[in-house]
Amino acid sequence: MQKKHLSAPIAKREPTEIRMHDDVRVDEYDWLRSRCWQEMLSDSTRLEPEIRRYLEEENTYTEAVMADSEGLQQTLYEELKGRIKEDDMSIPDKDGDYEYYRSYHEGEQHPIYCRRLLADQSEEVLLDVNQVAQGKAYLRIENFSHSPDHRYISYCADDNGSEYFTLYLRDTHTDTPAQPLLKNLHGDFVWSADSRHIFYLKLNEAHRPDTVFRYCLDDTPQQAEVVYKEADPGFFVNLYKTRSGRFIVVFCYDHSTSEAWLIPSDAPDEAPRVMRPRELNVKYITEECRGKLVIHNNSAGAENFKLSVADPEKPAVWHDIYVPKPDVLLEEFMVFKDYLVCIEQQDALPHISLTPSAVVERQEPLETQRVAFDEPCYQVNLIKTFEYDSKLLRFQYSSLKTPRHVYDYDMQNHSRNLRKVQQIPSGHDVGRYSTQRLWARGEDDVAIPISVLHLKSTRLDGSAPLLLYAYGAYGHSMPASFLTTRLSLVNRGFIYAIAHVRGGMEKGYAWYHTAKFNQKKNTFHDFIACAECLVDKKLSYRGGIAIQGASAGGMNIGYAVNTAADLFKAAIAEVPFVDVLNTMCDADLPLTPPEWQEWGNPIDDHELYRYMKSYSPYDQVKPRRYPNMLVTAGLNDPRVSYWEPTKWVAKLRACKEDDNYLLLKVNMGKGHSTEAGRFDQLKELAFQYAFLLKSFGKSG
Repeated sequence: MQKKHLSAPIAKREPTEIRMHDDVRVDEYDWLRSRCWQEMLSDSTRLEPEIRRYLEEENTYTEAVMADSEGLQQTLYEELKGRIKEDDMSIPDKDGDYEYYRSYHEGEQHPIYCRRLLADQSEEVLLDVNQVAQGKAYLRIENFSHSPDHRYISYCADDNGSEYFTLYLRDTHTDTPAQPLLKNLHGDFVWSADSRHIFYLKLNEAHRPDTVFRYCLDDTPQQAEVVYKEADPGFFVNLYKTRSGRFIVVFCYDHSTSEAWLIPSDAPDEAPRVMRPRELNVKYITEECRGKLVIHNNSAGAENFKLSVADPEKPAVWHDIYVPKPDVLLEEFMVFKDYLVCIEQQDALPHISLTPSAVVERQEPLETQRVAFDEPCYQVNLIKTFEYDSKLLRFQYSSLKTPRHVYDYDMQNHSRNLRKVQQIPSGHDVGRYSTQRLWARGEDDVAIPISVLHLKSTRLDGSAPLLLYAYGAYGHSMPASFLTTRLSLVNRGFIYAIAHVRGGMEKGYAWYHTAKFNQKKNTFHDFIACAECLVDKKLSYRGGIAIQGASAGGMNIGYAVNTAADLFKAAIAEVPFVDVLNTMCDADLPLTPPEWQEWGNPIDDHELYRYMKSYSPYDQVKPRRYPNMLVTAGLNDPRVSYWEPTKWVAKLRACKEDDNYLLLKVNMGKGHSTEAGRFDQLKELAFQYAFLLKSFGKSG
């Protein structure tokens, strides 16, 4: 219960009328949105003093409320840290005469990027991120890579969470450290085959990557040339190189449509050539194999995607070579010189399928062979390696109870070689735990999968506390993978569950698109149905469930506490997207135009406006009881602006009719992602878990 002598910050009310579609809304906390938010993304000192004071008051209050759990936080942190092998190294990845890898040293937050010359096994440190991070409150490294001739090292760095990246370049033939080359970039860039050109993405004023530049190492950065500029403000642009190395791909997309432009990697001065002009609701992505383009696409009604091939000289003419069964989603694929590998989802479980790539040249229908796994719920991921001409497929397997296992699978002999098992220094006995797959019934009688982890000794009689997690947006499926961090709750008698709600693609593409636009509430109804199911099956009790969601998954939390608060004891909403209607009605915000393909456009569509208002968590806060709540925000967040969770907490505090905890934790120097350092991430988790235990009245 809330401590009576601690006074929570009360945000002032300044009513702002918003008129749209003959509707009038009054937003009393609109003043918490910075009027110079664009400048603030790269310079947080521009934040208005009054807003900064309020955010600091919220942080001070949160610290005060949680002060009596500092000992518990430290205990949890030591537990979490004890499950990390502090001295660790990734499996080396061969590329030509070298093998590349990352290592961690005891007590250090960040990785060290290294390589070895295969001829004499001599090690070369390419980048020690710990040294670069000295004196910085935050540092995130993206796209660490080397040029094809192995001479240059390149990477992007963000030092405040704003996702404005700086590209660094280092010549390994000299002793000079990496130097900043280009600023205000997206994190994607690629090298041309000659190792003399870098293609990179510039962010526009709205923080969207829309322009591709080509930079030649012989020129100054100011001489970089525009290669492609996206005209549609609703589209993003990414860059990648095909695994064969033959093409650089300019990839344009929104949430329903995509388009690819090809540049020969060995002819970087050539203009990009469109592969197939964008067509509404047709998504495709391409690789090159044996002289053909291999295309993962949903054209001609292939809802769950298929593989097609095309001649690079006639890239818009596609011939289908693999159409999965109707209940199978072709989620992703990877090409090798002699093999094609797919990840398929069936019955909410991933499967690896593979076939020889000779069918690509002959444009014949292919037959796949699956790699078998045994547990009732698990996750498997393909690991992208450097060498295209290889018979070894590297993949990672884990489950809710089984630590990560990395295998090299011989695609010719169909044998697997275990390369690495995740080590847990403090110990982990898999036999103590049980995992299961449950199925809840939704409002419209659909079957919703739930993945569950608990100790075998936990009594399943309806007395256990439970943490339920979900996401449910953008087609992102939630993996039933292993995380050591969950054990700190499970070992204390909690049950951990993942609700695989609509909005992801665990059960195919329809599982995603039936939770978009004017069907978005399916996600939230599924989430609540999963909570009800867990109570009915006596895995927990009404009022004994904690819920957690992040970003778009935070919308689940907002809807659930507004409509079914009696089910829940506590809620953690991390950087939650909760001011949905205001954001989707503001076309100037960075993500709004692209997001209309996910949520709909309430500016143009009156009915969708009404529907969105009916579920937008901020708009539906009413005088009622709410569970204990911890809400987080990042001041420099370019995806979910800090004012969304801040306004939500202010409104909740003014309306709620209980004395449960309501805490806002604003990271004043970070963005959408969590802490960058591995130990800082654990401290943040320890804080969250301490909040949950405190909410349940547990002190240890």
